Amino acid sequence: MKNGEKKKADFLILLFPLGLTALGLLMIFSASAPYAKSQFGDIYFFIKDQMIAALIGIVAMMGVSFINYKLYKKFSWIIIAGGLVLLLLTFIPGIGVEHNDARRWISIGGFEFQPSELYKLALIIFLARVIVDFKEKDKPLAGYFTALAITLTSAVIIFMQPHMSAAIIIILIGFIIIYAGGTKIKYLILTIAPVAALAIVGAFTVDYMKTRIMAWLDPFAYPSDSGYQVIKSLYAIASGGLFGVGLGKSTQKFLYIPEPQNDFIFSIIAEELGYLGVFLVIALFCMLLWRGIRIAIFCEDLFGTLLATGITALIFVQAALNIAVVTGLIPNTGIPLPFFSAGGTSLVMFLTEIGILMNISKQPKKKERLTE
Repeated sequence: MKNGEKKKADFLILLFPLGLTALGLLMIFSASAPYAKSQFGDIYFFIKDQMIAALIGIVAMMGVSFINYKLYKKFSWIIIAGGLVLLLLTFIPGIGVEHNDARRWISIGGFEFQPSELYKLALIIFLARVIVDFKEKDKPLAGYFTALAITLTSAVIIFMQPHMSAAIIIILIGFIIIYAGGTKIKYLILTIAPVAALAIVGAFTVDYMKTRIMAWLDPFAYPSDSGYQVIKSLYAIASGGLFGVGLGKSTQKFLYIPEPQNDFIFSIIAEELGYLGVFLVIALFCMLLWRGIRIAIFCEDLFGTLLATGITALIFVQAALNIAVVTGLIPNTGIPLPFFSAGGTSLVMFLTEIGILMNISKQPKKKERLTE
């Protein structure tokens, strides 16, 4: 390949997310119809918004795929500053919107969105920039502590909304990017240990966190409150069997699982499409992980590698944590399933991030550089 010659984008990094999005729209309609009918008198209430978000996301994805990813490094300070301002606006009365005792949304002109979804990408871009800059100055340890401080500060701000699941994801993604940037494992262990200790202490001292952990250990001891969702989720998964009860034929979505189109939509997938449907969903996420890692490995520069790593990790880690919650493997933290759970901001951002991966995949690759 000649210098500067453009490649076509990785077709599979486009195919798998579109498959997930299409399947997600189908399942959101199926899962949400009874709840939408009972609450709003319209079975299409949620699917209409999600389809609009999908169209916006696809347009954004295709547009972003033509923007050279290296520009994000140049404007990373503006991107992170903008993301931080949006996060802080959630705490301002009249701008920040509260739902279920959590102030995670901003309302502008009647349009609500979650700044934390935008901030995840902003943080990935900025952390990649910080690590690269300090490596170029031959100060990798300073870069590590700077990236760590930014990650933990961001997590604390988001936790205060409160939004525990997003804070957990921020910390995990931060550590993954820092490790991918070449930080020695001993430094990570020395940092992870006290952070984990603080998390454990907090889990058993903060009331709502303690309650969730106790319900996770024995959900049937809390059948009418903290353990209710998990119990109904397990019923749905068990009743699905190998082939499922059939698309649209779930019983647990009929006001048994609260708001089944959100965090627990995976249980409806298992009930209606069975273990084969579950395998298809997990396989699509694994294929997306494979292509994302491949793009990161063969990227020509460290910034692109870290950017691709962060985006890929964000999607896969969030999906893995959601499935773990729904199946009762970890405590319920309110983590949505990428491309499936209802939420326009989330879907638009995930598709936009795929567009960035597409652009990185179009650039000359390492092995091609070596063979020129």
